[in-house]
Order: sequence, then C-alpha cells, then structure tokens
Amino acid sequence: MLLEHGGVRLLTDPVLRRRVVHLRRHGPVPEPPRRLDAVLLSHLHYDHVDLPSLRLLDRQLRVLAPRGAGAWLRRAGFRDTEELAAGATTRVGGVPVTAVPAVHDDRRRPLGGVRARPIGFVIGDERRVYFAGDTDLFEEMAELAPLDLALLPVAGWGPKLGPGHLDPERAARAAAAMRPRLAVPIHWGTLSPGYSKLGAWFSDPPHAFAAQVAELAPDVEVRVISPGESVELSA
Repeated sequence: MLLEHGGVRLLTDPVLRRRVVHLRRHGPVPEPPRRLDAVLLSHLHYDHVDLPSLRLLDRQLRVLAPRGAGAWLRRAGFRDTEELAAGATTRVGGVPVTAVPAVHDDRRRPLGGVRARPIGFVIGDERRVYFAGDTDLFEEMAELAPLDLALLPVAGWGPKLGPGHLDPERAARAAAAMRPRLAVPIHWGTLSPGYSKLGAWFSDPPHAFAAQVAELAPDVEVRVISPGESVELSA
C-alpha cells in the first residue's frame, strides 16, 4: 500500500517485481513511487520484505522495521533503518508512526537466519490508519481504536492459510473489535504460486469479508479496491 497522510508518503511491505521466489504476480507490475518519505516493513517473510524490490527505491530512504531486522537490512545496503518494537513511536515528517503487536511467524523462511518480531503500524494522530501486515487476532486489537481506516489482510498467496493469518471471517472479527470508520481488505488477488490454479480462493475473500462485516459490525464501511486502485478517506 502507498499511503499519503499528513503530507508524507509511506510505502508498506513493497513487492515491485513480476516474481518473488516461487510466487508470480497477476496484473501489471507497479512502478516504484518517485517520492517517498519512508518504507514500513511489518515482518521479514519474502512476500513482505523483497530485497530486490527495496533496491528499486532510493537506498537513502528511511526504513522502519521490526526489532531484530536492523543490522540485516543495513548490511543489505539500507543504512537509514530504524527498529521498532510494539508500543514504540517515531515520527515521519510531522506524522507519528506507532508499532503495534502482530501475531505471526518471526523467521525469514524458508532459509531462516535472521528473526524479527512482526509488527503492525498505526499512522497518524487526529486521523489514524492501521496497517496490519500479517497477523492473527490478538487481544489488544480493541485498544487500537479510534481508527479512521483499517487495512486488513483477508487472504494469502495460496489456497490455504496457516496460523498467524486473518481469513475473511477473522478479519471481520478484527474490524468488529477495532470499529474503524472504513475498512479496506488487502493481501489478496496479487500473488500465487506458479503451480497453483486460480479460483475462488484468489478473488472472493474481500467480498466475503465485506459480507461478514455487514453482519458483525454494520457501522463499519467496507471499501473493496483491486490492486492498482486507490481510495480517499473523507473528512
């Protein structure tokens, strides 16, 4: 996601290539954004921290990453890397960025090595945006309120989801706990293994999420946007 908030531009977990390991992209490859103030990295899995994608950006760009990832990212050439643990706040321009908990595997699989505790991010103060990265439900979700926008993962890159993920029903439960003004389902319809046949698992999750939110939290507006589309948060 490319977020424009309070005069700053933030890019989350960028994948800017046609292929990542065994995953292939469906749809056009996005152009690297020309002006950015920071990159937010939620965890170190290959579909969230793709070093070749990061190297398409300015190497002097500020990178906010989970604790444990800093030395590894600096060795990879990203000198202006700041580690954040859940609960820590920094500022990008005048905009506060707070790391929040996430429940997800902390390894850089499949090759292992570096480990870093996954995080999500809450961006902003008066208008607050939550980017979940990858996570399962956690008790402190309700404490993230008030939120204007929640970017919630509703699927993955394959037909099956392992632990540490939200499917449409669990993402709807997250939305019901946080009660954002607007929820946008993410992490769907983009990547799949080259050997996997596309089907309902690839295209249906955001719509299933919207239906579940309508039942569990009817006061939360859901906006489904396809990869490449954008949405503007009204005042």
